[in-house]
Amino acid sequence: MASLKEVTIETIKRLPDECSLEDIMHEINFVAYVLEGLRDAEGGKLLTTEELLNRVEQWAK
Repeated sequence: MASLKEVTIETIKRLPDECSLEDIMHEINFVAYVLEGLRDAEGGKLLTTEELLNRVEQWAK
């Protein structure tokens, strides 16, 4: 899997020249969260839909 630095550089290159710093930060954060999720999934840190719904139900109480 590509490093966060490599993916960040490629992400910034794809943004329009007139983007704001906020746009850049948003994209970098999004990519970081996706990579973190992929690493978690590869490491077996997964929830079934039922498990997730149960957690949400508990939080709502």
